[in-house]
Amino acid sequence: MAQHSVTLSSQTDLQGFRREARVLLAGLVPPEEAHWDAPAMPDDLHRQPYATLMRSDEKPPSGVNLVLPRSFLSLCNMVILHHDPARFALLYRLLWRLVHEPALHRDPHDDDRLRALHMARAVRRDMQKMKSQVRFMTIRQTADGEPLQIAWFAPDHYIVEAVAPFFMRRMAHALWAVLTPESSVRGRGESLEFGPGARCERRLDRDAAESEWLGCYYQVFRNDRDSEPARSFHPDSVP
Repeated sequence: MAQHSVTLSSQTDLQGFRREARVLLAGLVPPEEAHWDAPAMPDDLHRQPYATLMRSDEKPPSGVNLVLPRSFLSLCNMVILHHDPARFALLYRLLWRLVHEPALHRDPHDDDRLRALHMARAVRRDMQKMKSQVRFMTIRQTADGEPLQIAWFAPDHYIVEAVAPFFMRRMAHALWAVLTPESSVRGRGESLEFGPGARCERRLDRDAAESEWLGCYYQVFRNDRDSEPARSFHPDSVP
């Protein structure tokens, strides 16, 4: 059995997954012959947060019927943020089956569909938890003298990019940052900047000294004079 190996650029490479899935579908590569992989840390931190996996108006690959129900597209956009490394294979298997079994999305008892729904619910719960439980504290002794609103959170799934626009709107007039073990984000106005996870000596909380908070913060978002800064972007739209 020939194996088709696909390596995505990051754990949340939605556009890459879309592109590679379309190529595999056009090549009539069955799910059991596709192997999916993604690096733990992205090579390029300049990524669109929570992009759309597939759009109903996209031109499908030649010879492939890819008219997908909108509900399934929304499901995919949640599932790809799950922490389970098997999610890419599950999504491609569902896409393959939808092409060949158009009525699949109406089957309430299908194991693959039920598994994807369970994963999507877990991601949504994690996103809501992050929105409701993150508490910012003010650090007034940053290097440039600007007050910093900073918080620590440990999500269960790859949701930082998806939730970041929520904090961008909420903290529109402040310099803020949320540090997590796997990826971090800071914002100022309408811009977002992503960095790697914060490797702190201990879990940060409100009892931690300002020096500990700042140490972890500058570990992720260093000053230009120290090293190349994390990359940033200005999102055209937010979910």
